Amino acid sequence: MLVHLGMLGLSQVGVTVAAFATQILLARSLPQAHFGTFTTVLALVSLTAPLAVFGVSELWLQRFGQEGAGAYRWVGPSVRVVAGCCALIAAAVLLWGVAALPDAEAATVRALLAAVVVAQAALGLVASVQQLRGDYRGLSALQFVPHLGRVLVVLAVWAAGLGVVAAATGYAVVALLTVMACLVVMRPFVRGVMPLEGHPRAEAPPPPDRPVAGRAVLGAALPFVLGNVFYLLGMYLGTVVAGEFLSPEAAALLSVPMSVLAAVYLVPRVVYQQYFLAKLHRWASSDRDAILLAYRYGGAGMLLLGAVVAAPVALAAGPLLPVLLGAEYADSAAVLAVLALAIPFRFGGAAVASLLTSGGLLRRKVAYQGVGAAVYLVALAVATPVWGIMGAATATVVAEIALCCLFWVAVRRRVVGDAPLPSWRDVRRRLTAEGPRAS
Repeated sequence: MLVHLGMLGLSQVGVTVAAFATQILLARSLPQAHFGTFTTVLALVSLTAPLAVFGVSELWLQRFGQEGAGAYRWVGPSVRVVAGCCALIAAAVLLWGVAALPDAEAATVRALLAAVVVAQAALGLVASVQQLRGDYRGLSALQFVPHLGRVLVVLAVWAAGLGVVAAATGYAVVALLTVMACLVVMRPFVRGVMPLEGHPRAEAPPPPDRPVAGRAVLGAALPFVLGNVFYLLGMYLGTVVAGEFLSPEAAALLSVPMSVLAAVYLVPRVVYQQYFLAKLHRWASSDRDAILLAYRYGGAGMLLLGAVVAAPVALAAGPLLPVLLGAEYADSAAVLAVLALAIPFRFGGAAVASLLTSGGLLRRKVAYQGVGAAVYLVALAVATPVWGIMGAATATVVAEIALCCLFWVAVRRRVVGDAPLPSWRDVRRRLTAEGPRAS
């Protein structure tokens, strides 16, 4: 297990480093306005990824965990749902490109990056397929290789002195190659003959009894897609708003600090989604004391860790951005200093939100994420026209504070209730005499 977690963690670190490296190289290679145009389109495309895959990747994990090989009946209808969603969203991005005319360069970038929509959906599906197969090495590779391809594209753009259209063309080629690789990996799964980890090997597709309608897929996947959309709104919407309503230069100044924030947010994501979530699911049904410990000390500990991380991000990382990217990105340092205020609340919110997921309150958690997204939209609408990109950064912080408070109050009321909270003596006892029980 630790080996698998190590591979996934290293893959995520590699993805983050590669993504940030492409940002630096593109910012160095392109005029700031062109870089802003590129990052605005890429942010919008990334924002549509949950709609393209429509929560099917998470749905597969849930259904195969409950039904075993019998869940293959969900695969065909859900693949058709994803294909339809990809076609609709790619068409919408192409229409958005037409709307950019007569700016032919911006229209071309939008049209080319529409291919990324399909690639991101395919990667989401294959990630679940590899988890069901138990192939974590393959999953790690598939997470990292497309980003390595983007790094190679950006290196070529930088070395040859090419422009933004060349960069978008390279990204589109990487996206198409990614889709082809994903189709090869998914073929035995779609046929229903892929061996499943923890289940008997299927020699042939199961009989098509109890067929699943597309409407059932949409309904079952809805909570997952909403949760993903609300999460990504906080990461990408500010850049899209800055690019569309301020200027491409403003989008460029905001996108780089947001990339740093996304890298920092990897910490609670790995801790709670890739390590602790399975344990919390088990504790929720068999070990209430462990849940209470996770609430009292996990939440407070992550909040404190977030504050510790936020300090160097604001004080050191901000001033480094102009050195890495150029003097025209000097204002990004102040933007990152404001965004760093959101880090403790994201860390603490992730800790308590995991208790809602493991406690059978997923729909309620998604509802709170919707409220947080609404707060973010209102804050963007109010603050961005007044303070520009600093207003967009402030809106991000306000939304994180609101969401963290909502999660904390909900867990206190619906998970903890009137139960007495454990003391430090209980923590020491769990770590010594009763340690195995909570592991």
